[in-house]
Amino acid sequence: MVDALNNNPPHQVVIVGGGFGGLYTAKALAKASVNVTLIDKRNFHLFQPLLYQVATGTLSPADISSPLRAVLSKSKNTKVLLGEVSDIDAEAQKVILGDEAIPYDTLIVATGAKHSYFGKDDWEEFAPGLKTVEDAIEMRRRIFTAFEAAEKETDPEKRRAWLTFAIVGGGPTGVELAGAIAELAYQTLKEDFRNIDTSETTILLLEGMDRILPPFAPELSQAAAESLQKLGVVVQTKTLVTNIENDVITIKQGDAVREIAAKTVLWAAGVKASAMGKVLAQRTGAECDRAGRIIVEPDLSIKGHPNIFVIGDLANFSHQNGKPLPGVAPVATQEGEYVAELIQQRLKGNTLPQFAYSDRGSLAMIGQNSAVVDLGFIKLKGFFAWLFWLLIHIYFLIEFDNKLIVMIQWAWNYMTRNRGARLITGQESLPQVGTDNINGYYTPAENRQPINV
Repeated sequence: MVDALNNNPPHQVVIVGGGFGGLYTAKALAKASVNVTLIDKRNFHLFQPLLYQVATGTLSPADISSPLRAVLSKSKNTKVLLGEVSDIDAEAQKVILGDEAIPYDTLIVATGAKHSYFGKDDWEEFAPGLKTVEDAIEMRRRIFTAFEAAEKETDPEKRRAWLTFAIVGGGPTGVELAGAIAELAYQTLKEDFRNIDTSETTILLLEGMDRILPPFAPELSQAAAESLQKLGVVVQTKTLVTNIENDVITIKQGDAVREIAAKTVLWAAGVKASAMGKVLAQRTGAECDRAGRIIVEPDLSIKGHPNIFVIGDLANFSHQNGKPLPGVAPVATQEGEYVAELIQQRLKGNTLPQFAYSDRGSLAMIGQNSAVVDLGFIKLKGFFAWLFWLLIHIYFLIEFDNKLIVMIQWAWNYMTRNRGARLITGQESLPQVGTDNINGYYTPAENRQPINV
């Protein structure tokens, strides 16, 4: 494709990352007079807000995933490359993809974030987070295998440890996980086992701050806590996790330190920038924050490199209210659309005002018929909030077939309270009762006593 007016090759835009930021940038450039190359190490876009439903057996991974080539098939100026960018040459304006160097005129980096264990990276073995399909499948394996192991366990104390689930982090992901596991234990699975009573399951939601859902209005945080407690979740705020090891989670509440025997610990407490943040900092001199995010200019570019943009969870944009924007999908999508428009205006010799995020609200599902919604001008809780949550998530799913499948699944689950994707997969799919080896590590069973909470 050649610019017909001046016989020059079109502007080359390279996007690294096919998440919300990268994909929405590419879609917004679909009719622009530029060539777009989208690079991702996965061949699909993942709708991360519904990953917890994969982890708890409500949906299958394919229900919330869309092949990037299919989504962008009608964007004739866009090509998709499968691969992982290992380096960036900012001077030569090239990204390094394996043995190939791909030139760019404008580079957009949207590689997202990964789990942060606050310097305790060894905890990842014992407490998986939830960012990828593989994470969700691993969580699903641990959750459902715990019930299977409890069914076979004859020692009451060990069985209780199998039926104890600790979720670290009281943000939206932690709240949604806790509510979904509670519905599993107290409703979906209650007739499925013969040797255990799944209603004896203990589900702990541990939050370091004084309330769950800190970004929400206090009254919605309180409503969410009450809804979780009605479901059977034990909500513990002002609770710091000081260690996770050998099927035991150590917590600190004020001056009191306790150990809780829990076979299944799930992490929903923190994130840090992807490895590409470090690469960008080294190659461009960009400044990073404590989480490794790139501190961007008001137009989302890197200081000194106006043709390199960082968007989504990898970016620290603090020009609006002095605080970084939250790592949520609406931020990434709006940033992607802004950068796409800015590129087109620049090519016309124009510019745009600095990026301004329009906060359209926050949502969190608690359980069936229960959610909280904060739209700023109105706050909802209960059934109508739950209905609004459903509609919004259906609307933002990328492809029509995903929307249809998820609607059917949710309708069926609502009527039957069944979860049809309760699959245990992986090499370690069989519970090793007596060796305490469910999570891929060995712990002697002696002297491990669960503690009342």
